[in-house]
Amino acid sequence: MKKLYILMILMALGLVLAACGNDNEEQTEQNGESNVENENEANSSEEEETDTESEATERTLTDAMGNEVTVPAEPQRVIASYLEDYLVALGITPVAQWSVSDGASIQDYLQDGLADVPTIPYDLPLEAVTSFNPDLIIMDSASMVEGNKYDQYSRIAPTYVIGSEQNNDWRDELLEIGKVFGQEEKAEQILADYEAKAAAAKEEIQSSIGDESVAALWLVSNTFYIVSENLSSGDVLYNDLGLTVPNVVTEISESSEANWSEISLEKLAELDADHIFLVNSDKGTGSEMLQDDIWQNIPAVKNGNIYEYESTTSWLYTGPIASTQMIDNILAEIAE
Repeated sequence: MKKLYILMILMALGLVLAACGNDNEEQTEQNGESNVENENEANSSEEEETDTESEATERTLTDAMGNEVTVPAEPQRVIASYLEDYLVALGITPVAQWSVSDGASIQDYLQDGLADVPTIPYDLPLEAVTSFNPDLIIMDSASMVEGNKYDQYSRIAPTYVIGSEQNNDWRDELLEIGKVFGQEEKAEQILADYEAKAAAAKEEIQSSIGDESVAALWLVSNTFYIVSENLSSGDVLYNDLGLTVPNVVTEISESSEANWSEISLEKLAELDADHIFLVNSDKGTGSEMLQDDIWQNIPAVKNGNIYEYESTTSWLYTGPIASTQMIDNILAEIAE
């Protein structure tokens, strides 16, 4: 009886152990199925999130002309003729860069960031634009797309016009281009850094020369051009740095919308600037006008306050990089 009793206990124990084993296997299978389901749900969620992010970064913006433009999520082949200063500042490399004279003249001061970028004619012929297969075209102003040009360019790629005026404030253009690329914060930081630099330079320069007047002239083909009071390097000199404007500069600026306006010999004789920044495109070809008595009698020339630069420098251009380089030049020349 004892043996029979022990045998019955062992059989019962075996049945219990077998049942537990089956339960564990079933639980393991259920856990495995549950993990697979959770993993599939997670992957599906990630895919949905990725799709949402992709859709969120492809934005429809309204440009300066009122056009609704769908900007690609991550433009890779951008053409923004004469706006390269802003692109380089934002860390964006265009697929082609502005040029004149069949690529003979480019924005040399930007070549650290554009050295390997091919050129495109400044007036953006449709055939040339098409050849670069752009996925985004950015135009500086409405004048670049007059007539039916906008429709023609927009057939090639989404086309965004930055400003409505012939000469738009470079600060506004920087912020607008930052918006196009979803880099608003970076554009704002670039602008803040520039303003801080300009404010410090203004104090340093004015403590050095006080209210002495400054002018910027461009000599090309024996003809002098003077910068506008509010455009290009004039904006840096007179607005950002608060330097004194010669009367002739104010007079010519009131009657011209150009960045640089031709100045007659008669007006040149009236130029009473104490300091002159000269962009000399005639350097190496004679610069005959620099020997003329009218030039020699300007106060800045008499006192040796002429600071000469080649046309490859930033003085003929505009933008955050150009303006920063000009401030560095001015500091180097006239700050103590």
